[in-house]
Amino acid sequence: MELSWHMEQALREAIKAYEKKEVPVGAVVFDAAGRIVGRGYNQVEALSDATAHAEMIALTAAMATLGSKYLDDCTLAVTLEPCPMCAGAIVNAKVGRLVFGAYDPKMGACGTVMNITGAKTLNHQPEVYGGILEHKALCLLQEFFRGLREK
Repeated sequence: MELSWHMEQALREAIKAYEKKEVPVGAVVFDAAGRIVGRGYNQVEALSDATAHAEMIALTAAMATLGSKYLDDCTLAVTLEPCPMCAGAIVNAKVGRLVFGAYDPKMGACGTVMNITGAKTLNHQPEVYGGILEHKALCLLQEFFRGLREK
């Protein structure tokens, strides 16, 4: 399955966040057969929970669906490069492959600011593919923050 298809599914989740006035980040977990086993979008504001990132919600849903704490045969697609918290969760869940859209120059922990997912000292390093449909993901984020500034 093509990486851009994975990202399109994550972008659908990001639009849900945007519509709820959350930072528009979406994430989807796919099993080895390409089936969606977990979805999530940012719910930090709605839940008043700094850990309610799209990745955390999608990973939790996938683990519940599969009945496993490890997602080594899965792909996580997320519209923004994961932060340190989410990158740590990706490593701990042993996600097999990470696909992300926009790079995050302030908090990106998959190669931009730091590289938690590539740290050889940790017990797992997922395959990482960044910049997939980057323009679409970035435009959605920029539109959201432009709207906040105009208020």
